[in-house]
Amino acid sequence: MRQQILDTALQLAAQTGWEQLTLQQIAAALQISLADIYCHYRQKDDLVDAWFDRADIAMLSVQISKALPAKARLQQAIQHWLAALSPYHKLTGQMLLYKLEPGHIHLQAAGILRISRTVQWLREAAGLTASGAARVGQELALSSLFVAVFIYWLNDSSAAQQRSLALLSRMLQQGHNLALWR
Repeated sequence: MRQQILDTALQLAAQTGWEQLTLQQIAAALQISLADIYCHYRQKDDLVDAWFDRADIAMLSVQISKALPAKARLQQAIQHWLAALSPYHKLTGQMLLYKLEPGHIHLQAAGILRISRTVQWLREAAGLTASGAARVGQELALSSLFVAVFIYWLNDSSAAQQRSLALLSRMLQQGHNLALWR
C-alpha cells in the first residue's frame, strides 16, 4: 500500500502540480481513508522523502564494479540516482520548491539531512573508503558536486538531461584531478 500511495501521489501531482496535490485527493483516488494514508505517511512531505528514498534504493540496487576507477563508480551511482527521478523530472523540482517555501523551515532543515544521507549512500555505492580528514574533505566535495549537479539537472531541458550528465562528468574529472575520489 505504501508504494501505491506514492505512485498515486506522483501520478496525480504530475497532472495538478505538487502544491495543489492534497492527501484527500490521493485517498479518493485509491478509495481509502486519510487514516490509511496516515499509517504510511504522516504528512505530505513524507511522500517527497519516499520519492528520494526510491532514488537511493535504485542507485544502491545497481552493482557497480569495484574494478572501475572511483570517478567512474561515482558517475554511475549518481546517474542511476538521477535516472530513478527522471520519470517525474518536473515534479521533482516542484517538490523541492515546496520544501523551500519560507514557512517550511522544518522541511528545509530536514532537506540538509536528506542530502547528507544520500551523499553517504553515494560513498558506499561507489566504494569510497577515505577516513579522517580525507573523508571529511571528500564528503564536502561530494556534497557540493551532488547539489550542483542536482540543481542543474532540475533545470535541464535537454534530452534525457544529457547536459547534466556532461556536467557531472566534468566535475568528477576536476575532482579526480585533485585526487578527491579515492
